[in-house]
Amino acid sequence: MPFRPSISSLAPVVVAAAFALAGCGGKPPQRPAQTPEAGYVVMQAQPAPLSTELPGRTSPFAISEVRPQVGGIILKRLFTEGANVRKGQPLFQIDPAPYKAAVDQAKAQLASAQANLVSTKAKAERYGDLVKIKAVAQQDYDDAQAAYLQAEASVQQSKAALEGAQINLGYTDIRAPISGRIGISALTQGALATAGQTNALTTIQTLDPIYIDVTQSTADLLRLEGEIRSGQARKDAPLSARIKLTLEDGSTYPLEGKLQFTDVTEDPSSGSVTIRAVFPNPQGVLLPGMFVRARLDEALAPNAILVPQQGVTRDPKGGATVFVIDGQNKAQVRPIETGQAIGSSWLVTKGLQPGDRVITEGLQRIQNGVTVRPVPAGSPPAARPQSPASKPAQGGGRP
Repeated sequence: MPFRPSISSLAPVVVAAAFALAGCGGKPPQRPAQTPEAGYVVMQAQPAPLSTELPGRTSPFAISEVRPQVGGIILKRLFTEGANVRKGQPLFQIDPAPYKAAVDQAKAQLASAQANLVSTKAKAERYGDLVKIKAVAQQDYDDAQAAYLQAEASVQQSKAALEGAQINLGYTDIRAPISGRIGISALTQGALATAGQTNALTTIQTLDPIYIDVTQSTADLLRLEGEIRSGQARKDAPLSARIKLTLEDGSTYPLEGKLQFTDVTEDPSSGSVTIRAVFPNPQGVLLPGMFVRARLDEALAPNAILVPQQGVTRDPKGGATVFVIDGQNKAQVRPIETGQAIGSSWLVTKGLQPGDRVITEGLQRIQNGVTVRPVPAGSPPAARPQSPASKPAQGGGRP
């Protein structure tokens, strides 16, 4: 009679085969999904500067176009083009010979006038004594006295002429009226300079310190004034005077400037006003005409809400949103309105309150309404169990 195995004897074989199939690529048992971890920051009201970045250009602190005040042949040029010069430093030498002759002539005229004054004075004094005793006529005395006064006036006139001649002689040495960097020379040695000529001999510009002229729209000024009146911001004089520069290559200028003044007249073509700041420029990095961007701290928001930028996302319409952890540890999407960037954070104007917990870490694993495990942002990651996919296969090989 043939052997027929019983059902009870086949059961162990079936179970073993099932385990073998599972070890050869069958799906492992599903584990329950883990609660995603969410790093959060707590919103706090804090003072924050309200700043704006404006385009502008540099301009010299002082500028002087050097022109001759007397005419003549230029004998020497006494400076190097592009160098720094000091106030009073000689720049050009005009031929002084004709002006020295004019000084000598004025001196001789003064000496003649002074000699005539001595004579007329003595005669007027003698006639004064004689007229008392009727030894000379009254008319003769009056003539002597008038001659004396004319001689005095002639002396004063000669002195003034001498002084003018000496001034013109001094003008033959053309000196720097201000300190700064000097430009190219329009005339060379041997050229003829003319008093009051249209073209300047050269130009000197003071570059340390240097001005920065930026423009700001009147709409922004009115908005800022409205925030100050409403109490959202307050004017802080020391703070508002601080200005930083970004240069054309994107680098930051290392020195801070100070606000000089704000123009009181609006430019009707652009709807803006000019703001002038003064910056130290000891190394000569800033040159006239350079394009810069100036960052001005205009006011202070005493109770600002700042949210880290990495915690802000955008919806399909471009609106700013954040994930907020509610009282049940669920992530909830909340739309917000942001203002300017302050450092690595956004200034929140609407949508968040002090005490709100905003998620900034682990956003890729979080969806709206899911329960999360909140941890303070920046905490070390919690130890996670090893996933089944990372474990080595049990009973490797095909059955």
